[in-house]
Amino acid sequence: MTGSTPQSLSTSRPQPVDDHRLEVIHAEQDAYTVDIRGHRLRVDQPLEAGGTDTAPTPTELFAASLAACVAFYAGRYLQRHGLPRAGLRVRAEFTMAADRPARVSSLRLVIAPPPDLPEQRRAGLLAVASHCTVHNTLHQPPEVDIELES
Repeated sequence: MTGSTPQSLSTSRPQPVDDHRLEVIHAEQDAYTVDIRGHRLRVDQPLEAGGTDTAPTPTELFAASLAACVAFYAGRYLQRHGLPRAGLRVRAEFTMAADRPARVSSLRLVIAPPPDLPEQRRAGLLAVASHCTVHNTLHQPPEVDIELES
């Protein structure tokens, strides 16, 4: 869970400026429910991985998070320049590593800008979109602590 530091541990790390929390709760078999600010998402595994394929996998949501962040930044760029966002799309493709540890080894995002995007705005759109928060986080990974609740 982000933003939670056990009270018994003292740390000299700078404290986060903006804490966010979410909770993941077992639903059934390999399916889990993710509660975020009153919104509920579900994750599962595909049939071939032992799940029931009722929802995307956590790894698919990871790639979707990056694609959605890129789309958001691209959309804000278009809005700031008085350009329509209708038709803006971002496609994500990812490859899993063949070795251990299990991880995504590559991600490719393709931005399909709205039709009629002026040529002089294409480079700016790409530059702004490539600096979204999730992309920045992948380039400067956060410290991640996983612990058991007492």
